[in-house]
Amino acid sequence: MTIIKVKSPFDGRLLQEIPLMDSEIVEEKMAKAYALFQDRSRWLKPYERIAILERTKKLMESRVEDLTKIAASEGGKPYQDSKVEVLRAINGVQLAIEYIGQIKGDQIPMGMTAASLNRLAFSMPEPIGVVLSISAFNHPLNLAVHQIIPAFAVGCPVIIKPASSTPMSAIELVKIMKEAGLPADWAEVVICNRENAELMVKDSRVNYFSFIGSAEVGWALRSKLAPGTHCAMEHGGSAPVIVEADTDIDEAISLLGKGAFYHAGQVCVSVQRVFVHDSIMDEFSKKLVVYAKSIKVGDPLDPFTEVGPMIDSWEQERVHTWVNEAVKEGAELLFGGRKCMATCYQPSILLNPSEDSKVSKLEVFGPVVCLYTYSKLQEAIDRSNSLDLAFQASIFTKNMDKALDAVSQLNASAVMVNDHTAFRVDWMPFGGRDASGIGVGGIPYSMKEMTRDKLMVIRSKSI
Repeated sequence: MTIIKVKSPFDGRLLQEIPLMDSEIVEEKMAKAYALFQDRSRWLKPYERIAILERTKKLMESRVEDLTKIAASEGGKPYQDSKVEVLRAINGVQLAIEYIGQIKGDQIPMGMTAASLNRLAFSMPEPIGVVLSISAFNHPLNLAVHQIIPAFAVGCPVIIKPASSTPMSAIELVKIMKEAGLPADWAEVVICNRENAELMVKDSRVNYFSFIGSAEVGWALRSKLAPGTHCAMEHGGSAPVIVEADTDIDEAISLLGKGAFYHAGQVCVSVQRVFVHDSIMDEFSKKLVVYAKSIKVGDPLDPFTEVGPMIDSWEQERVHTWVNEAVKEGAELLFGGRKCMATCYQPSILLNPSEDSKVSKLEVFGPVVCLYTYSKLQEAIDRSNSLDLAFQASIFTKNMDKALDAVSQLNASAVMVNDHTAFRVDWMPFGGRDASGIGVGGIPYSMKEMTRDKLMVIRSKSI
C-alpha cells in the first residue's frame, strides 16, 4: 500500500501518514455518489440538510483551536492567519445554511400569445448532480468548505481531492460532518494519484467540476471533461495596484504590505504589481521597506509569526530564482531576496523590474512585490491590463473620478478602491476572468452554480 507522508512545510516534521487510494477504491467512491444521486428516495430534504450543517457549525466552533493547528501545521500559514481562516470557514457554513431558503424558481409569464393561453409555468431549481472538487494547498480548510458545503447544501453528493500536501483539514471537515449526522456517500475525501484524479475528471457521472489551483493543470483538466459537465476554474492572477499621488501613503503601506506578504504571498489575489506615481515613489518605497523589515518570519505555530514558509523547498527555490533573474534584467532589489530557514523566503521588494521578467509577466505566488513608476493614470491602467491574467485589482486615490475611471477600465473581476487586492468576504462573488478562471465562487454563488432549473408548464382550461 502506497502512503502519503504529510509533513510540515516549515521543518519537515511528519504530521500524518495517509494511505493512497487505488483505482478500485476511487471507482467505489464515484459509483456510490452517483447511485445516491440517482436514488431520489435517499435525497435529504432542505430542513435535514440545514440540521446537519447547524450541527457541523457547532462542532467546528468547539474545535477552533484544533482546526487552527491542523491548518497551520500542514499549510504553513501562520497561526494568527490560520485562526482567521477557521473562523471564516465556520461563517461559510452559516452562509450556506442561510442561503438554502433563498434557492427558488420563477414564474414564467404565459398568455402573451394565443399559443400560450391556458398555461401556468414555473422554473424549479434542482441539484445539478455529482460534484467533483480538486483543491489547492493554500487555504486547506476554507477551500474545503467552499467546495464541499455549497454542494451538500443544495443536495449534491460531493467528492473532494485535496492537495496531497495539505489533505488533513478536508479530512477533518468531512469527519465533523459525519459526526454531525451526514449520511453515507454525501461527502467523501479521495486521496489518490494524478492518474486516478484525471479518471474522475473525465467520468461522465460527474455533473459539476470545481477546480482551485494552477492554470496549467486546471485548463488541461477542463479540456478532458465529459460532454455536459459544468465547471468552475479558479486560477491565479498577478494583482495590479495603482497608487495615485494623492494617496494616504501610510494607510496604503499597511494595507498593501499585508496584501503582498500574507501567507508568504501564496494567495491567488496577492498584491504583486504596484504602479506608484513617480512623485511619491521615493517616499512610498522607503516606507514599504520599513514595513517589510518589521515582519516576523518563521514558525507558523508561533502566535507572533506573520509570514511562514513556502509550501516546499522547490517553491522557495523557484521564487529565489525569479528574483535573481529580475535583478540581472535590471530591477533594483530594495529589500529581501534571500532564503531563510528551510523553506521560508524573506519578504522582498523589487523596483522597476523589466516588463519581460517573470515577476512582471507571471504569478509569483511568493512574498515578492514589484514596484513600477508611472506619470499618467492611463499609463498605469494600460500596464495593469497588459497580461492575460485578470482577477482582482485595486486603486488608491482620494479622487473619486479617477477611482471610477480605473474601476471602469481595469480588466478585473473585482476592483478595490483604497484597499488591497486580497480583500474578500465569503458572500461576495469571487473568481478570475480570462486566463485566471471561469465560473463564480463565494458560498451563495457556488450554490447557485450547483443547481439547474427544470421548467414545469401546466395546461388547464381553468387558467
